[in-house]
Amino acid sequence: MKISIVSGKDEGPTKLNAFDNALADAGIGDVNLIKVSSMLSGNTQITELKPLKPGTMVNCVLSTITSDNPGDNIIAAIAVAIGDELGCVVEKTGINKEKQDIIDEVIYMVKYMMKKRNVEIKNLVVKESSTTVENIASVVSCVVYLEE
Repeated sequence: MKISIVSGKDEGPTKLNAFDNALADAGIGDVNLIKVSSMLSGNTQITELKPLKPGTMVNCVLSTITSDNPGDNIIAAIAVAIGDELGCVVEKTGINKEKQDIIDEVIYMVKYMMKKRNVEIKNLVVKESSTTVENIASVVSCVVYLEE
């Protein structure tokens, strides 16, 4: 299995447009995202995202938050833990929370999921996106499941 981990942020005139712009900033704005749960196969490879064909159906784990409250600090984080047998993904968002607290929480959650399954973590990656809202803003962090 191959995945890419991407993030993006942007503003827009509406919440939907801000979200769409953040997806575009992450490189996944022209595809159809299908939210899946949090499991990966063992020894999953993380690779850079290559351009995706517009309109493609793409499985993903998506962390996203949008705010129209100027001054809000928003964050979307995702953590990926990969072992020999399987991998897990967790996501978390926050408004006006300490960035490090959100990062620490996704790390804790993904480590717990792997421990509960008795799988040793070989690779742990965290990706986050954050911004301070000017008018209407959105942030996304996403694990994109790539076709083999």
